[in-house]
Amino acid sequence: MTLDWLPPTLIGVLLVLAVIGAVRRINLWRAGQAEKVDILAGLMAMPKRYLHDLHHVVERDKYMSRTHVATGGGFVLAMALTILVHLFGVESHILAWALLAALVMMFCGAIFVYKRRLNPPSRLSKGPWMRLPKSLLTFSITFFVLTLPAAGLPIVGMLPEGTGGWILTLVLSALILVSLSEMLFGMTWGGPMKHAFAGALHLAFHRRPERFGGGRSTGLKPVDFGDGVTIKEVYGVAKPTDFKWNQLLGFDACVQCGRCEAVCPAFAAGQPLNPKKLIQDMVVGLAGGTDEKYAGSPYPNVEVGHAKGAPNQIITDGLVNPDTLWSCTTCRACVEECPMMIEHVDAIVDMRRFLTLEKGETPNKGAQVLENIIATDNPNGYSPASRTHWAADQNLKVMKDVKQADVLFWVSDGAFDMRSQRILRSFVKLLKAANVDVAILGDEERDCGDVARRLGDDATFQSLAKRNLATLSKYRFNTIVTTDPHAFHCLRNEYGDFGSDALKDVEVLHHTTFLNRLIKEGRFHLSPLAGSKVTYHDPCYLGRYNGEYEAPRELLASLGIDVAEMERSRFRSRCCGGGGGAPITDIPGERRIADMRMEDVTSTGADMVAVGCQQCTAMLEGVVEPRPVVKDIAEILAGQLIEETH
Repeated sequence: MTLDWLPPTLIGVLLVLAVIGAVRRINLWRAGQAEKVDILAGLMAMPKRYLHDLHHVVERDKYMSRTHVATGGGFVLAMALTILVHLFGVESHILAWALLAALVMMFCGAIFVYKRRLNPPSRLSKGPWMRLPKSLLTFSITFFVLTLPAAGLPIVGMLPEGTGGWILTLVLSALILVSLSEMLFGMTWGGPMKHAFAGALHLAFHRRPERFGGGRSTGLKPVDFGDGVTIKEVYGVAKPTDFKWNQLLGFDACVQCGRCEAVCPAFAAGQPLNPKKLIQDMVVGLAGGTDEKYAGSPYPNVEVGHAKGAPNQIITDGLVNPDTLWSCTTCRACVEECPMMIEHVDAIVDMRRFLTLEKGETPNKGAQVLENIIATDNPNGYSPASRTHWAADQNLKVMKDVKQADVLFWVSDGAFDMRSQRILRSFVKLLKAANVDVAILGDEERDCGDVARRLGDDATFQSLAKRNLATLSKYRFNTIVTTDPHAFHCLRNEYGDFGSDALKDVEVLHHTTFLNRLIKEGRFHLSPLAGSKVTYHDPCYLGRYNGEYEAPRELLASLGIDVAEMERSRFRSRCCGGGGGAPITDIPGERRIADMRMEDVTSTGADMVAVGCQQCTAMLEGVVEPRPVVKDIAEILAGQLIEETH
């Protein structure tokens, strides 16, 4: 009598348990709200999304990229071949040798995982993740030995039958149990490998499929306020089950790598937010339990072990403190860095919506700002009639007078701020030099709604968007240009959800993109800027939200400036701290985000920082002097404009 039946039996039993765990996990996700997805198309697209889109992000860390390809790819291939060779007993030397090769590849990757875990970066979660390299190594070694006979290398088969053979079989079976428990049982029931199962499905059924294939999707999803007759139970997300089902799936895909934590400006500033911890709290909420087993970095100055939640329990009643949600600047640095393509910002704003729309709990100046927007169409409560005072001497055409123009200049709320008015005037000066046919809306322009939307008041945002669209539909123009990346983002990416044709054939541009186009067309000329070392700060809503990194730099290059790049630039630019209503909610931390960004600036040795956002200008100029000069690119260009004589 032999024990040859034991290894395949163990493999089969563990596979069955894994399937049971998968069904259980799927039922947890299905408790979320309905969201339409194309299941077949998603499943067919998943391999490409995994191999291309996910690895496009992972590739930023070359070490981990190659490690993951070897380990993850080796395991997937090895597991598929293991089922054929050892569970179904397919006799094929080719399959057996392929399995051996996959196991060797996996073993090499696991060695690098092991080395990484010997001295892990602080952002990586510890705890159960520390045993993962050992499980990977055990799996690869065990099945390598087990596969040798099938490959025609009967090392195991040559051993004498009897006690020795039984002992070897029992040892191998024990190792199979240990390694496969982590790889399969833990993949669906809970453990470090859970991300592999959930992550694959998350890529297939992602809430933003437009992100794949090099696309971009950054506009917030609108709240459905219904037809005005049917009353929804809740607006926003109060409980884990209020999330869409594929959002819950996305939370489970988190690999706890901490790349989001490493780039979060609020976390670095000591505010009570850590994107990784927040996603893990959402996992606690969807499954029920506490955070006592969380083994990563906590929220700054907040102890682990006190958060608890359940699928139908209010999130802010014990699971997540509201201050955590209000600390977010919505900069999307976390989303940009996440290798599993999780949408942290969507989740945060969804929960803010509940706090604002249902409970009226917008902190500090939030409630007053929202009241101002509703009453006066601008956050600071200025008289709407004063929106054009800055342009009294600019001789600008107004749309209600001319009805059409080539370019509509969307002024935004910089019209009420004396510092921002200097930027507006500089831009107008450049437009006039280029003989651009431009007009403004004047007092017909309303707030774009960005602040209201990030603070969770989607009702006010939608009202503003529809009223602005109604105004825009009355006039004819080819292009909208604005100096405000937040308004640019709303007009370009979020107004399209409200069924209007007002922007159907209209190009929406940021002023740096438009100015760069004018320079390339030779519409105006500039003298070189000498004597200054200049760095450039990428605004979040221009860069990460809209992918515009080159136009501002090309504009500076047109002045003969060789930009002194900050270490954190382009898609890794550090937020100025001004987005997402953060200056309004004003959650205390250990440092100011703007101060940290100014340190990034000064580290380059620059004496001037060029920006392309009125909010960024205000935040960076709020840093105590001495510091480099802060100027919008339009101001820099206007200062170097060569006046044409005719």
